[in-house]
Amino acid sequence: MSNDAEAVIGIDLGGTNTEVGLVDREGKIIAKKNIATQNYDLFSGWVEAVAKVIRELGKAQPIKAIGIGAPNGNYFHGTIERAPNLPWLGVLPLADMLSERLKLPAVLTNDANAAAIGEMYFGKARGLRNFMVVTIGTGLGSGIVVNGELLYGHTGFAGEMGHTTLRPGGRQCTCGRVGCLEAYVSARGLIANAAELMATQEWDSPFKTEADLSPPVKICEAAKQGDALSIEAFRVTGEYLGEHIADVAAILSPEAVFLFGGLTKAGKFILEPTRAALQKYLLNVLEESIRVEISALRETNAGIVGASALAWNEFKS
Repeated sequence: MSNDAEAVIGIDLGGTNTEVGLVDREGKIIAKKNIATQNYDLFSGWVEAVAKVIRELGKAQPIKAIGIGAPNGNYFHGTIERAPNLPWLGVLPLADMLSERLKLPAVLTNDANAAAIGEMYFGKARGLRNFMVVTIGTGLGSGIVVNGELLYGHTGFAGEMGHTTLRPGGRQCTCGRVGCLEAYVSARGLIANAAELMATQEWDSPFKTEADLSPPVKICEAAKQGDALSIEAFRVTGEYLGEHIADVAAILSPEAVFLFGGLTKAGKFILEPTRAALQKYLLNVLEESIRVEISALRETNAGIVGASALAWNEFKS
């Protein structure tokens, strides 16, 4: 069988679900399967389940390599390191564990980095050399490309924008610190923003208590139906995000910023306030030079595609 018929495995490891897909060189998902991440108390049990899925998917087409996008993923070591949104503790050598079981090369990075590579290979960033992808879901991450290369830094953890400080002394973050951007711009952050608005004034809204706000997709759907509370919660969230992107842009001067993840399903309700805040806070020499868009991969299985792009990029030969 020719090399053109080869495919790679893309794994998108999330706090709730794990998506595993068989992906060709054009970013097309040939086959896929989901696993409930939270169903496995032991990390080794989850790894075995993923390995079993990969073997099944490999019956459809030869597998060249495995790419993994994971929270707190360390590219240099192939490990997941103390991820606050996963059910397992410590340093987890995932790339080596899968490689040993399946006799295939495996590469791992932060899920936001995988999204950035996916955007560069298959999305709106094709041809761009300086851009950022900001992932907004359970947490907040960022993948940064500078001069055409993904930025890993000395430790492999460059791009943890979600754990830079937005408000000193502010909300508690899952990382153990306080005031992190992620505590204000994420699924949890959106709920907290809406709850704060509920506490400050009366709203003609279907949401009456903080418990009503979960899961955050309900806020997204309510915003589309014209609920003023939900629209304002997204406006506040976008304001926080745009403010912080302006700070990062002063250092990196990206050509574009692409938003990716569950909260982007709100479309204009998150995009427009982010753009407005970016222009409000942006260094004047950078004004009008940075565009903010929602990822082109948002309607596809973008996590899988991003992880597969990581594998194609790493194992070109």
